[in-house]
Amino acid sequence: MVDRTLDLRNILTDLQQDGRIDMEAMNHLLGTSRTPEQTAMHPVSYVASQALDDLTRPGKKLDEMAITAWLADKSALQVFHIDPMKLQVADLAGVMSYQFAKRHDLLCVKITADELTVAVGQPFVESWVEQLMQTSQRRIKRVLSLPSDIARYRVEFYSLAKSISGAKGGTKAASNVTNFEQLLELGSMKDPEANDQHIVNIVDWLLQYAFDQRASDIHIEPRREVARMRFRIDGVLHQIYEFPANVATAITSRIKILGRMNVAEKRKPQDGRIKTKTPDGTEAELRLSTLPTAFGEKLVMRIFDPDVLLRTFDDLGLGGDDYQRWKDMIDHPHGIVLVTGPTGSGKTTTLYSTLKTLATDEVNVSTIEDPIEMVEEAFNQTQVQHNIGLDFAAGIRTLMRQDPDIIMVGEIRDLETAQMAVQASLTGHLVLSTLHTNDSPTSISRLLDLGVPSYLLKSSILGIMAQRLVRTLCPHCKEPDHISQADWDSLVKPWKVAKPQKVYKATGCLECRNTGYIGRQGIYEILRMSESLGNTISEVTDLNELRQQAMREGMRTLRLSGAQKIAKGLTTLEEVLRVAPPVQKYT
Repeated sequence: MVDRTLDLRNILTDLQQDGRIDMEAMNHLLGTSRTPEQTAMHPVSYVASQALDDLTRPGKKLDEMAITAWLADKSALQVFHIDPMKLQVADLAGVMSYQFAKRHDLLCVKITADELTVAVGQPFVESWVEQLMQTSQRRIKRVLSLPSDIARYRVEFYSLAKSISGAKGGTKAASNVTNFEQLLELGSMKDPEANDQHIVNIVDWLLQYAFDQRASDIHIEPRREVARMRFRIDGVLHQIYEFPANVATAITSRIKILGRMNVAEKRKPQDGRIKTKTPDGTEAELRLSTLPTAFGEKLVMRIFDPDVLLRTFDDLGLGGDDYQRWKDMIDHPHGIVLVTGPTGSGKTTTLYSTLKTLATDEVNVSTIEDPIEMVEEAFNQTQVQHNIGLDFAAGIRTLMRQDPDIIMVGEIRDLETAQMAVQASLTGHLVLSTLHTNDSPTSISRLLDLGVPSYLLKSSILGIMAQRLVRTLCPHCKEPDHISQADWDSLVKPWKVAKPQKVYKATGCLECRNTGYIGRQGIYEILRMSESLGNTISEVTDLNELRQQAMREGMRTLRLSGAQKIAKGLTTLEEVLRVAPPVQKYT
C-alpha cells in the first residue's frame, strides 16, 4: 500500500464525492485563506471547526467525530475513544519517543504482552509500522481517534511521563520494604524537591486534569512502594494514576506549600486551602486535608464548584412542592431550619444556595463554619478555631452581639451548640444548620439525646430536610427500561403511586465515560413542624408516630422523592436504591 497523507484538499474532495458536503462548501474552504494556527491544525479538525452542514444527516453538523467515523469506514479501521482515566500514561509513553509519535501523528493507547494498540491521525500512512514492530517486539494494531485528542494527549502524556521520570531520577527507590522497622528508615531518603520544576509540572497537570474530568475530590494515597491517585466523579471514586512513593511525597509537599500548610509537620493532620483557576479561567477553591498513615501522608483535596452559588434550586433538584415547602420554612423571620444527611450528600451546597438567595442588602447574614467551605462576599463568614477557644457555641454567642438577621451554623455537634442555636432562634433570628442523621425524624431524636428539652424543640424548629444525591442519566445514551410492579411498589411504599409508563436505564457512551450518568441532583425528605407534629414530641418521643404524622401532613420519603426523579426520566431505580435508605422502622 502506498502511503497517502491526508491534507485539506483530498479530505474535502472525498467528502464532496461521498455526498457529505456540496461543491460550493468545498470550493469556499479551499479558497479561504487560513491563519497560521488554522494551517497548523490537522485537516480533520480544521474542517470540523467550520461547522459545515452534513448533507447525509439533515439538521446536523459535520463535526470531528462524524468525519473520524467516516474516515474509519474508508480505511477499515476501528474508532477508538481516548479516555485518559483508563490509560497507564508512563507505560504508554515509554513505547516510542515523543519525536517519533509527533512525526507520524501517533499515540500508543494500549499495551499487552504481544500487541500495541496505536491511535493514528493519518489512517492511510503505514510506513512507521515495521519500525515500531522491530523496536517493541510486538504486533501493531492501528485504530483511529479524534486528531485533536491525539494531539492534546500526546503532549500531556509525554510531558507528565518526563516530569515523573525527572522527579524520581537520582533518588533511592523505596523498594523491598517488608516491615515497619525498615519503614522508619524512609525518613532519611533524599526525596525530590517540592519546588523542583518536574514536581511543579506534575501538580499543575493534576489540578488541570481534575477540573477537566469534573472531579469533586482528589485523593493521593501512599502505599508501600507507590502512591495511587484517585478522583471522585459524580460520587464514585476512579483510579487515575500510580506515582513512585518518593514522587508522591514531593507532590504532597508541593500542594502543602500552595495551601500554606506546615511542610515539615508530617505527624499531625493539617488543613489548608488553595485558590486557583480552572482551564476556562473561572476561579475555584480547593480545601486540603492531610492525614498521617502507615506509609506516609494521605492528602485529600475537595474541589468546590465556583458556579454552585449561581445554580437555581431547580438545578439542584429541589423543585415543585418540595421547593415551596422549603421556601415557606426559610421565609420565617426566626426559628431553626436543619439540613441532615451523611457526608457528601449536598448539605453545604443547599445551605450556601439558600443563604445566597436570602443575603439581600436589607439583612445581615453571618456564618460560623468548620472550616469555611466556600468564601462568599455576600456573607460574613467566621471559621472555628479550637486552639483559641472559638468553637461553634462561642461563635454563635459572639454573632449574637453582631446584630445578625440570619445565622448559619456549620454543624450542631454538642449540647452547648444546640442550646446556643435554640437561644438565637428564640431571640428573633433565623438559624440554619446541619446534622448527621439518616432521615428527618431522627434529627428530633438526635437533639433530644444531646439534651435539648422537648418544649424548646417544639417552639424553635421550623422544619428539617434530609437529602441525598443521585446520579442523573446521560441524555446522550439513556435507553427505555422496564421496572417490575413489585420493585416499584417496594420503592414508593407506603404510598400507592402508579408506575410510570416510561422509565430509562443507564447505558454508557463516550460523553459519560461509559458510566451512563452525568452529574447529580438531590432527592429530599422535608418535615415541616406543625402544632400536631409538635404534640408528638416529648422526652420519650415515638419516632414512628412522628414519621406517620409528618407523612400525613405531606412529607415524602427520600425513596418517593427518588421515584419522582425516575418517573421524569432523570435517574434509575438502581441509583435511588443505592443512595436512599428504606423507610425506617424505629425501635
